[in-house]
Order: sequence, then structure tokens, then C-alpha cells
Amino acid sequence: MTATQGERVTRPRLKPELLAPAGNMEKLKVAIRYGADAVYLGGKAFGLRNLAGNFTRLELDEAVAYAHRHNVKVYLTVNAFADNDDLPALERYLAEVADIPFDAFIAADPGVVALIAERCPGRDIHLSTQANTTNWRAARFWQAQGVKRVNLAREMSLDAIRETAQRCDMELEVFIHGAMCISYSGRCLLSSAMTGRDANKGECTQPCRWNYSIVEETRPGEYFPIHEDESGTFIFNSKDLCLIEQLPALVECGVDSLKIEGRMKGIYYAASVIRIYREALDRYWEDPQGYRLKPEWLEELAKVSHRGYTTGFLLGKPRDVDHEYLSCYVRNFEFVALVEKETEGGVQVVVRNRLQAGDVLELIGQGAHFTRFTLSAMTDLDGVPLTVAHPNQHVVLCGVTGAGEFDLIRREKTG
Repeated sequence: MTATQGERVTRPRLKPELLAPAGNMEKLKVAIRYGADAVYLGGKAFGLRNLAGNFTRLELDEAVAYAHRHNVKVYLTVNAFADNDDLPALERYLAEVADIPFDAFIAADPGVVALIAERCPGRDIHLSTQANTTNWRAARFWQAQGVKRVNLAREMSLDAIRETAQRCDMELEVFIHGAMCISYSGRCLLSSAMTGRDANKGECTQPCRWNYSIVEETRPGEYFPIHEDESGTFIFNSKDLCLIEQLPALVECGVDSLKIEGRMKGIYYAASVIRIYREALDRYWEDPQGYRLKPEWLEELAKVSHRGYTTGFLLGKPRDVDHEYLSCYVRNFEFVALVEKETEGGVQVVVRNRLQAGDVLELIGQGAHFTRFTLSAMTDLDGVPLTVAHPNQHVVLCGVTGAGEFDLIRREKTG
């Protein structure tokens, strides 16, 4: 029963799910391997990451079947904002996927929410962050429309999330890690204005990340950087969200789902981030009183490509330090190989970045630990010794043990 005006609700203390991105089938398998309880993915249309690999109709069948075999839920994104001209194609799309047993549809447009309820009756609907739900009354409104879960806007503070949880008996979801939009999510018009590609239809080209200078009207051709730096600056840029330190507070708020951003990120990003939050969430849930944040968790999150980290709006309005004025991503490590299987004398991998004998590498798998080793030797699949391996080659790394399928190998960047 929906809470009435002014009424507080008692929420059962349940362990939140860890919800991870799945931009294609490989990323889905990696997300599951590294501990996701649920994944979100998109078809070839009507999602907000149309530039990701995404899934064909047949691949959606395969993805859901694979995830359900591993007891992982799957949510389909249909969170683009539809024009009148889009509606016939959207109806056909929903009819095409209606018999796939998704655990929920994710939508933002009120018309799309209504259409899902009409064409796919009885299916759960989750409200996307694109709907910009910033208060408990809005959450209750959506619950009255049949929405089961709301992904709260990133602009909400911890206190606001807590109050919303106390006043709503529906499921609540929050982002805990990843890139942040400089606008209310999805409302930015920069991409449409500058490139003709609409952020609200999944085609954002992220012009907020581009490099800009100022030109004074009477001085054409004279370019003034916003910040005096040899590499220019990114004037609209936000740091990336990282709430690993606030995870206990979010759990105790009664949030039902903790969401990681990144359907367009690579498998190294997904694996690295998911495994850290998985371990932190499990350890806190098992022993809240004895829980301590491990410094190595922060160190591991710093090893993925990011723009510096911030807590965003969670602890109050961001200060100037929460905007990244000094250009580029932090990329201290690079992903060099994906483990396919153990083999006699080592592990078989597919190479993603150039490898050579003598490289100092790190093997990562489930959990927050890693193993550092020096690559002493490698061969091709026929056993012929190699000194160098190039992207897309399948090779055997000799003497490496304790690795399994979808483990990853990385290398610290030296230059």
C-alpha cells in the first residue's frame, strides 16, 4: 500500500543489489563474473546509450538466459524521450521484445511508461534517472502510475535520499560510481546544438568533455584558454562520482539498488569497479560494526580511467573542487589481456594491448586482490615462443597460475 501524505514508512532492512552496466555480451559476462546482482542493457533502439554496442533481438534472448542461469536480473533500458514520429516504431519494438523475460523495463518518458504498461502488462517498470526525480512526492507520483522503482536524481543529498526512503514504500535506486552529466541527466542540449545528435535519444557526443578556448568578438583568430595550461581545459567538465566511502550510509538509508554507470566503458573498467563495490558491500553487510574502509579499495578504483573523484551532491552542494578544470583523464594503468582459460604451462589470453617478455603485469580476478608478476615467456597457440604479442592475438603466458576465464591482466603506464 502506498504511503499517505505525511506518513512515514517502515522499510525492511534488505541488502541492496549491486546493479552494473552491460553494453554488450562480453561486458554482461564480465559484470556477472565480478559480482553484479543485476545488469542493465539496451537493445538497438530507444535507449540512452545508442553509441554502445547494445544487443540485437537474438542477443537479448541470449543475454537474459545467460544472466538468469547465474541468478542475475536483467533490466532493459527504454529510456529515450519519444517524439510522435517515434511512437509507431516504439510500439513495434515493445511487441518484438515483449516475450523476453526481462526482470524490468527502465523508462523515463511518461508516455513510454504508459505504453510499456499497455503493451507489456504485468511487467515491472523502473523509472530512469533521466526523469530527474528529486523529491519524495515525485517518487510517490510515479508509484501511483504503476512504477515499481525510481532511480533518484544524482542531485539529491544523503539527507534527501534518507527522507525519501522514509516516506516511500517503493524501491529506490541511486548511482554510486561513474561519470556525471553537467546538466540534470539527459537534459543537456549541447550535443544537439553542436553536432545534431540528441542526448535525449541516446546519441550524446559529450561536447562537455571537449577542449575549449574563448574568442573575443573584436579579435577573431585570437584564442584565450580558460585556464593557463599548455593542454587547454575542459570548461564544462565534472569529476566522476565515487561513493565507496559513503556506502554504509546509503545501505542504512534503505536504498534498494546501488548502480554503477558505464555501458560505454570497457571491460577493464567494469570488472575493476564492480569487484571493489562487491567486496565492500559484502563486508559491510556481514559485519556492520566491524566494517572498515580498506585503503586498497581506493587504490584499486584509482587504477581505472577516471577524471578525479567526487561525492557529487551527496554531502551537499558541490564546491569548486568538484569540477575538473585541468583537462585529461587519469589513466595510470592499461588493460592488456583477457584470460580465456588455463592451459598446460600457463594461461591462454586474448591480447588487447601490446605485450612483450619482461613486462611487469598484474592479474586481477574476483575480489579486491591482485597478483603482480613479470612475464618471463609466452608462446602462440602452437607453442612457438614469442617476444612480442599484438592486439587480438591469442597467446599463452607461460608460468602464470591461478587464473580463470574473464580474469584480466593490466600494466602500469610508465610514460
